[in-house]
Amino acid sequence: MSETSGNAFDFKLFKRLLAFTKPYRGIFYFVAFAAIIMSGLAVLRPYLLQLAIDNSMVPKDGDGFMKYIILMVVVLFLEVIFQFAFIFYTNWLGQSVIRDMRQQLFRLMMSFKMKYFDKSAVGRLTTRAVNDVETISSIFSEGLFMIISDLLKMLVIAGFMLYQSWKLSLIVFIVLPFILYATRVFQKAMKVAFEDVRNQVANLNTFVQERITGMKIVQIFTREKTEYERFQEINKDHRKAWIKTVWYNSIFFPIAETTGAVATGLVVWYGGLNVIGGGLVTLGIITAFIQYAEMLFRPLRQIADKFNTLQMGMVAANRVFGILDTKSHIPDTGTVDYASTKGEIEFKNVHFGYNENEEVIRGISFKANPGETVAIVGATGAGKSTIINLLNRFYEINSGDILIDGISLKDYKLASIRSQIAVVLQDVFLFADSILNNITLNNPNISEEEVIAAAKEIGVHKFIKSLPEGYHYNVKERGSMLSSGQRQLISFLRAYVSKPSILVLDEATSSVDTYSEELIQLATDKITKDRTSIVIAHRLATIKKADKIIVMDAGKIVEEGTHKELLKLENGFYRNLYEVQFMEEEAI
Repeated sequence: MSETSGNAFDFKLFKRLLAFTKPYRGIFYFVAFAAIIMSGLAVLRPYLLQLAIDNSMVPKDGDGFMKYIILMVVVLFLEVIFQFAFIFYTNWLGQSVIRDMRQQLFRLMMSFKMKYFDKSAVGRLTTRAVNDVETISSIFSEGLFMIISDLLKMLVIAGFMLYQSWKLSLIVFIVLPFILYATRVFQKAMKVAFEDVRNQVANLNTFVQERITGMKIVQIFTREKTEYERFQEINKDHRKAWIKTVWYNSIFFPIAETTGAVATGLVVWYGGLNVIGGGLVTLGIITAFIQYAEMLFRPLRQIADKFNTLQMGMVAANRVFGILDTKSHIPDTGTVDYASTKGEIEFKNVHFGYNENEEVIRGISFKANPGETVAIVGATGAGKSTIINLLNRFYEINSGDILIDGISLKDYKLASIRSQIAVVLQDVFLFADSILNNITLNNPNISEEEVIAAAKEIGVHKFIKSLPEGYHYNVKERGSMLSSGQRQLISFLRAYVSKPSILVLDEATSSVDTYSEELIQLATDKITKDRTSIVIAHRLATIKKADKIIVMDAGKIVEEGTHKELLKLENGFYRNLYEVQFMEEEAI
């Protein structure tokens, strides 16, 4: 992302933004045409008033006066029609552009590596996808075309004023340099100020979202006062950023108003003396020039105001393009597209680290044959969960290879391989939707009848039917209406209905009640049967049933074998782990 500077306008960025209007060229050109027509109609009204005064009111010609009144009504009606079309279609264009941009942004974000999300604040990404993209629409609805329309009006008015009276025109133009200079300074200052505003909005969104999500932790550790004080500081910075923009507005707009008033006063002074002295200036010309001067200076004030809007939109566009330009994707260059796999998994001397020069997985090698259950055990931080991430290609390995059915993961299409792997994580994520939709993830190929049949097979149908509205019960954000055990049962069913060839399971039950644990054990047995399963095992029952146990420590495989084989190893890692963690469970 480019750094913010005091440059008033970034034409390269603007050109890139205009590329999004290509599908709507017809509307784009119509809006431009409407702007041209409106600039011509704007000049007609003061001119018709001038003619009405000089040709009808002064000579007291009633019939002629009514003709001018009718013409002015017709011009006003046309102005209303074109202004309506102009405003409607500029907003329509803006909303169409941000719809396309938001879709492109969201599609891109869904393809990012997990590493990108590890380092990016959720609140900041939300701000980019929602607030910033919405701000971009104002470039079209209130910024770009409005500025072009106003500039056209000013050019037409200035030309017509010179045609009418070059002396009066020069009197008006003499004050223009002052307001133009003030506008330029104002634009530069506002660009920097609005960049600061967007930064503070993102900081505020990030802070509030994280604290609301983690409110339980805040209250458990009685951090309410501390977090409130931090919020006050962030909110104060947000206010300070906005006050700076208000300060610039407070200086500029009185200067613009005063300059316009001075120009009008000079027109009346010079024109009045000319009329009194019997010059060429008429009462109608003075009246028209008062309106011309107002119409000339009003767009300048409005352009400055609309330039504020344009600046905010450009700053937002710069931020959004910063994400659109992000290169953080898992290369999806594979050509193998299997409808199903046998389920053979092999890790060959795999090295991996989330950060450079900090390996988490250090040369591990193991093989899971089709239909086998491989349990992985080890202390916290041994690298067990990392294997789940690597098998799904959420991260790219540093070296070595991972094979499915003898074919490297890199040779598979991403969607193909991920459709064959179902994952049940310890930290279950549910959307604020019905249980049915959380299970099927809105896959039209999975019917409600299939879900119910699958729920009966793994023993969770009774639990779901006990909830209000059963399968259509809304679990609210992150599944807050369910217990941790119930959420895990839903995730088991979600994995089961997808009919995967490979199952990856983190079956922790540290915060699960006895009844839910029994259901989870039944579900585990059912969904792992005749299916290749990699299980980060926390229960002795699962470990003992595994065809193979892999013991990890500090990112390496230190032992491998069955439960009985590993218990025979004197001072072995598994035996020590068993004595510390599992012996009491077995006794019970």
